[in-house]
Amino acid sequence: MSDDAPESDRVPGAPHPRHAEAAVGHDHAIADFLAAAGAQRLHHAWLITGPRGVGKATLAWAMTRWLLSGGAPGDLRLPPGDPVARRVAALSEPRLHLVRRGFDQKTGRLKAEIGVDDIRALLGFFHMSAAEGGRRVAIVDAADQMNGAAANALLKVLEEPPEGGLILLIAHQPARLLPTIRSRCRELRLSPLAPEDMTAVLAGLGVTEDAEALSALSGGSVGEALRLAGQEGLKVYRQIIELFETLPRFDRMKARALAEAAGARATADGDPFDLRVTLLDLFLTRLARAGLLGAPVPEAAPGEAALMARLCPDTDAARVWAGAQADLSARARSGRAVNLDPAALVMDMLTQLAGLGPAHAKA
Repeated sequence: MSDDAPESDRVPGAPHPRHAEAAVGHDHAIADFLAAAGAQRLHHAWLITGPRGVGKATLAWAMTRWLLSGGAPGDLRLPPGDPVARRVAALSEPRLHLVRRGFDQKTGRLKAEIGVDDIRALLGFFHMSAAEGGRRVAIVDAADQMNGAAANALLKVLEEPPEGGLILLIAHQPARLLPTIRSRCRELRLSPLAPEDMTAVLAGLGVTEDAEALSALSGGSVGEALRLAGQEGLKVYRQIIELFETLPRFDRMKARALAEAAGARATADGDPFDLRVTLLDLFLTRLARAGLLGAPVPEAAPGEAALMARLCPDTDAARVWAGAQADLSARARSGRAVNLDPAALVMDMLTQLAGLGPAHAKA
């Protein structure tokens, strides 16, 4: 892969997880790993699971650096300037092998999946490095992106683990993995980050403005927060709030502007249609939850709490909004999959939602 080619395991606009100094907010998982290492019960394969963007890859790279450096007990952090950390960051550490979706030079795009040749290269890495002895580590990011042949090839590696070898599998959707792969791994399950951890991580990445709102809207996922920040997601979400504040009148000019922006061409930074449907999903989810638990704190946009208290005052309204979320977003994405006009799809979605508002709003 050339230096300027996109990396499938990196959020656009953010540094690669291998450059993060530490994994934040996952103390229980770190403690479990370090306890196993300290007791000389280090499993040969670890499956790191959890929602997308919560720091699974960051933890895997921290574990890798610690393992290859000989790791001091009790802490995954390495001293500043550690030579292993420098080599890992540069992808020049010979005892490390990374498996991820590659870049197709012919199409100019990332490949859709991890193929069997990628796993065969992993086999070659373990065989060639076996004679040198010592610890060797492989990271597969993400394991649930393997095709069937690749999954079967990896299973053979797990069934006959190489001596001194350790495999870290990252999975956003572990249910997509073969049960036999999951059964041969020790799982570290990560949860969404707490708001204070999110703020700390975002600050470390240079995102200080609107960090609280990004944290609220991203559900504890740093990756999602960075995606929203890079695509002006908070600005779009505020437009959604401002539109629904006009109910029951429903400002069609605001709705049309929001819908027409969804028809812009997708770029390497993201898809405007997908962003708007995702944010409408989030709006409806937070709206339905307001009828059950009260208005959200903190707000993701000015006026959000008051709007949700008005549109979803009780559990009956919550059921209606939840049903709309499940139905309309699925229909919008299905329509986009068959190349229907994205602006028309979003406008239809907004119009139907506007029809629900007056019937369930608090007088």
